[in-house]
Amino acid sequence: MTAVLDGIAPLPHLGVIRVEGEDAATFLHNQLTQDFAGLAPGHARLAAFCNAKGRMQASFIAVPLGAGDIALVTPRDLLERTLKRLSMFVLRARARLADATAAFELRGLAGSAASGLGQPWSHQADGTAHRVALHPADGTPRALWLAPTGSAAPAGSQLSPALWQWGEVRSAVALVSAPVFEAFVPQMLNYESVGGVNFKKGCYPGQEVVARSQFRGTLKRRAFPAHADTALAAGMELFHESDLAQPCGLVAQAAEAPGGGWDAIVSIQLSAAQGGRVTAGTGDGAELALQPLPYPLLADI
Repeated sequence: MTAVLDGIAPLPHLGVIRVEGEDAATFLHNQLTQDFAGLAPGHARLAAFCNAKGRMQASFIAVPLGAGDIALVTPRDLLERTLKRLSMFVLRARARLADATAAFELRGLAGSAASGLGQPWSHQADGTAHRVALHPADGTPRALWLAPTGSAAPAGSQLSPALWQWGEVRSAVALVSAPVFEAFVPQMLNYESVGGVNFKKGCYPGQEVVARSQFRGTLKRRAFPAHADTALAAGMELFHESDLAQPCGLVAQAAEAPGGGWDAIVSIQLSAAQGGRVTAGTGDGAELALQPLPYPLLADI
């Protein structure tokens, strides 16, 4: 797998919300699941935007561009809705939000192009170009590259967007897209274990629900990599053989696998993940093979 995922890919499925102003970091700190007040040089953020019930309306890779200037990289199919929703909470904060997708080039770096960046969510700036280390895919380093439109792309071989999206799935770190809007609390996608939640930062929309899920051990669903021989898509329901009338989970993100079939990140009831036949779409749909996570889960606090 690692030999396939090497090169530089355009990322047309992602866009950018730019947050500028003296209160940019404070505003995001008060709205998202991660700590932005303590965002130190050399670090980026994975973060979610939740509703009052703790359900994820969007998720972001947040890239600090400079003082009072933060880029939120997010799937395009939710960008407009997310921008409108976030803007409702600006109120008196000195922060301006805008769709800045056209102002930036986004590239995915995999393999040798992504080496030397350190741990996931490490951030390096080279002039106006920024690189953020992501979670690896089957041991292959990956990074997000962001620079102003018209900037020369990093040197390296071309990688197709389809292969990049497969690598996203193999990393087992999902970004929320339109088909799974408000489908998950962050822990259902393992966000607390991959750097997407800070439990010490204080209030944000849905914070009580997210904290309760962690502190009281009430979480019944987790995310796992999975494979099927036929097509999978985000939002597809999952069924366990013990109860074919009620779905036991959802496909969070999926991509065609270069070796055949489809790989996915699925959020599934822990009881269903213990064993037995799991299918996608319907009770007699494509059978899923659940796979081990590539990272450890944070223990309940």
